[in-house]
Amino acid sequence: MPEPILTVKHITKTYPGVVALNNVTMTFEKGEIHALLGENGAGKSTLIKVISGAIEPDNGSVSIDGREFAKISPHLAKENGIEVIYQEFSLVEALTVAQNVFLGETQGWLVDHAALQKRARQIFAEMNVQIDPAAQVRKLSPAKKQLVEIAKAISRNAKILIMDEPSAPLSASEVETMFEIIGKMKARGVTIVYISHRIEELFRISDRVSVMRDGAYIDTLVTQQTNRKELINLMVGRELKEYFPRRTQLPGEVILEVKRLSGFGDENISFSVQRGEILGVAGLVGSGRTELASILYGAVSKESGETWIEGKKREIHSPDQALEYGMGLIPEDRKNHGCILNASLRFNISLSTFNKKARFFIADSKAQKETARFYIDKFNIKTPSMEQRVRNLSGGNQQKIILAKTLAANTNILIFDEPTRGIDVGSKQEIYNLMIDLVNQGKAIIMISSDMEELLGMSDRLIVLCEGKFMGEVPKEQFDQRHIIELASGHH
Repeated sequence: MPEPILTVKHITKTYPGVVALNNVTMTFEKGEIHALLGENGAGKSTLIKVISGAIEPDNGSVSIDGREFAKISPHLAKENGIEVIYQEFSLVEALTVAQNVFLGETQGWLVDHAALQKRARQIFAEMNVQIDPAAQVRKLSPAKKQLVEIAKAISRNAKILIMDEPSAPLSASEVETMFEIIGKMKARGVTIVYISHRIEELFRISDRVSVMRDGAYIDTLVTQQTNRKELINLMVGRELKEYFPRRTQLPGEVILEVKRLSGFGDENISFSVQRGEILGVAGLVGSGRTELASILYGAVSKESGETWIEGKKREIHSPDQALEYGMGLIPEDRKNHGCILNASLRFNISLSTFNKKARFFIADSKAQKETARFYIDKFNIKTPSMEQRVRNLSGGNQQKIILAKTLAANTNILIFDEPTRGIDVGSKQEIYNLMIDLVNQGKAIIMISSDMEELLGMSDRLIVLCEGKFMGEVPKEQFDQRHIIELASGHH
């Protein structure tokens, strides 16, 4: 048995009304990649904050390299080689990359910028990534910021690196780069604690995986000796009988027809969608799927082509017009486009109904409350009250709020762009059930997704795009992962 480098014993942490961690005991071995899996609210983030000293547990202890601490401060954690990369980056946007990498060790005014940049360049060379150490962090993409965070941990000689959902902002090729870097760190004896709810990733990189549920530790398994189904059952504590819900209604007449649509990098795309149907849109990053959604929804102007809704030709020049004709978009980027994070749930859900229900610009708060209450119950949105700010809710609940807002505007055609990205398994299941309910009521769904299982499991038909071009349509009975990937990569 290898030496444990990190052990948590009997950690308990309660907040008013919530047991965030319930007597959790767990060990992490030196130089292993140890995945932490659990639904949102399972206690993973709280556990990390205890280990890094960000919060103090009610009881229990943490041992690092054989030294036991009843409580750990952030300073003590760093001193003992613990570094954390949180989902919300902790970089100083106004400083350069090099200043961020060596943040905290440069005191006073006499900073040798050239030396810092040289050291940063060495670290990036070791990591095999191209980042200019003199660039300002605020100008970097989320993927590059992620790499700067990793460089920061390397510069501090981290013994234990904890990564919270590190792949969420990354594209497939960026994830590969990150995996390579993690592999090199592991080879040097660094212990990596990797939190993700992308189960496929855990099978690729982790040695062991521990599952948490409702604040409790459930089990640790050797990754090679388990499978997706077993992990999901441990996470949700119930057998997910049918991962994708079955539908009861057959698709009806055509509700939307798109003819030779071009613009925003897409060219000459034609397809139709029926009532009660889920049309999947497959394609690799950069295939033009989100662009297609933006044109349909009127967020970007088309260059040519026609959109027919319920047999009438419609010119859609703005999202408001799209809503008027009964078409709504549930965007991928929830944080920036889907909802107003600082506003209440009630305000967000009734946002799209203001013009219908507002009398002389005075928003009717009784109607707002009724609408919000209806959707909170219908969608099982977990919130202390309808006045709760949306930013305080989980990704799954934020997604439900955007869906509620879109449906409140009386929409019949719904475009879902990456409906379950960044959402845990249990909430995914709920979103799938909601989508099936909608098509069973005769609504039409266009679903853009990078998750192959989701596309194959949820769609009735698929269209495939590659670099803005239409590659073909695949009916349900011909669904085959390899065939779809070939189309998506440009092979007919």
